[in-house]
Amino acid sequence: MTNPPPTVAVHGNSFHADDVFAAAVLMALHPGATLIRTRDTGLVAAADFAVDVGGEWDPARGRFDHHQKGFAEHRPSGVVYASSGLVWLAHGLDLIRQRLPGIDEQIALRVRDAIDDELVQHLDMADTGALNAAPGYFGISAMVSAFNTSRSEEGAAGAPPAIAALELAQFKTVMGFMGLFIDRLMVRFSDKFAGESLVRQGELLADGKILVLKTSGLSWSGVVCAEMPDVLFVVYPETPGGQHQVRVAPIEPQSFVARRDLPSAWAGLRNQDLAAVTGVEDAVFCHNNLFIAGAGSLAGAIGLARAAVAQLRDEGAPRALAP
Repeated sequence: MTNPPPTVAVHGNSFHADDVFAAAVLMALHPGATLIRTRDTGLVAAADFAVDVGGEWDPARGRFDHHQKGFAEHRPSGVVYASSGLVWLAHGLDLIRQRLPGIDEQIALRVRDAIDDELVQHLDMADTGALNAAPGYFGISAMVSAFNTSRSEEGAAGAPPAIAALELAQFKTVMGFMGLFIDRLMVRFSDKFAGESLVRQGELLADGKILVLKTSGLSWSGVVCAEMPDVLFVVYPETPGGQHQVRVAPIEPQSFVARRDLPSAWAGLRNQDLAAVTGVEDAVFCHNNLFIAGAGSLAGAIGLARAAVAQLRDEGAPRALAP
């Protein structure tokens, strides 16, 4: 006899990014589960999972609330858990394994931790008041908040059961988006970590100043910044079989400050004009801010990188480059 699908209980009324995230994880992990939004203690107690409601934290029993007196569970960094973090701590690894069957266990652990570092802990901090939300509607918390029912919508709905039904529908809509977002993060972080070995295997040219990657879509900045201090320019295919790019190596991942810029005389040049100053026949463009250039072929992109190395000169300290 098969077990019935589990029930996931979250609190009713206004919802926030932390309970939406937590519910999205559990609903993805248990396809066919029933979602209820309630503060009824009997319904919460009967549910298989209780998220952000119920006054208990007991992962073994599916209890993931953080509002109860005395709750102070926190990460080694000191960031206190909210419901999103508690659910991810207990079930994030299971979801990664389900979504990416066969994933290397060490990579799975890194994916779990990266998603916590880059997303979940910020949801927790926003919910507990430890972090201000992003300005305006620029941020996940604001996006989720926008899906709460408005005064006019509630007035049109009329009776409380109709309002509750509308709230549930809105919750499910934004939960679906959150689930897709989590899925994309799992895929992208998995690819990033699995691709690190390909970055390390890249060809080094010009006394190590140029790194050539033959595979598109590699997240190379972390490896380059941590392990390749001499690399100034990275060559890689924009897409399989497409244009090739030359990108400056940043001083740290996600920084717009380059170890060295592309030559200043290239700024904003395209096609024949860029070919004329670089000697690369299939040169395509160089960005005004000197952080990226492109050519039609791998050989052309390597030619641009070699030309950049040849023209290096001291132009002062590295400067911030806006994309």
